[in-house]
Amino acid sequence: MTAPDVTARGGGRPVALVTGSSRGIGRATALLLAERGYDVAVHYRREAEAAAAVAKEARTAGAEALVVAGDLVDADVPAGIMAEIGERFGRLDVLVANAASTAFKPLSDVGARHLDLTMRTVVQSFLLLAQGAVPLMDGRPGTIVAVSGFDSLRVVPNHGLLGAAKAALEQLARYLAVELRPNDVAVNSVLPGFVATDSARMWADTSHPGGWEAFEARWKSTPEVIIAPERIAEIIAFLCTPAGRCIRGHNLIVDAGVTLPFE
Repeated sequence: MTAPDVTARGGGRPVALVTGSSRGIGRATALLLAERGYDVAVHYRREAEAAAAVAKEARTAGAEALVVAGDLVDADVPAGIMAEIGERFGRLDVLVANAASTAFKPLSDVGARHLDLTMRTVVQSFLLLAQGAVPLMDGRPGTIVAVSGFDSLRVVPNHGLLGAAKAALEQLARYLAVELRPNDVAVNSVLPGFVATDSARMWADTSHPGGWEAFEARWKSTPEVIIAPERIAEIIAFLCTPAGRCIRGHNLIVDAGVTLPFE
């Protein structure tokens, strides 16, 4: 599936920025959008080689790819990223805010530094990126997707700080969906369940008895509970289509049903 409807309205190939796209859900999303006709900006904080590999794979799919670096804890970084995209592509059609960072600690052990870094990386950067994205969308139909997390909905050990940040992210997406309606920018959030990513493995190895292997074994008998990043990417890509853009201001829970009550 390509993006002809978006392309026809603006001229040229549509452009997507995916933050935190050197691995996990971000990587899967950037590559899927590249396959579907988007040029992509691949963002990373520290993993330069991994980001370069994603860009190379995107180019193999026929996309033009720009690698952008920056720690989103810095309030100046979102504007710098948007400036690079504007200079290279002259437009932006899709923003996927996927990057996150936190300390996996009980709230009783969270310090002011942890609180500041998590909120600035997740919440502050999303709003600043959205503010910078709208001018580059320049009246064309645009899409903004915030990647939330299971921890905003359910209590997850050592995830209280990130869960609070993700809950704030979802609320910002709702407000932006209303405020950006006159700009024809569709804004939503996506809440993945248990996704097999490096971050999930890191959490399990520090916070779950027996680590990731025990966590995975616990759910292995239940089909699809541990979701591949590519599945989440497909949901995000759908929200970028003309049909998907009819959904606005919602938090799409993509969890294979684990938040439903069951025995």
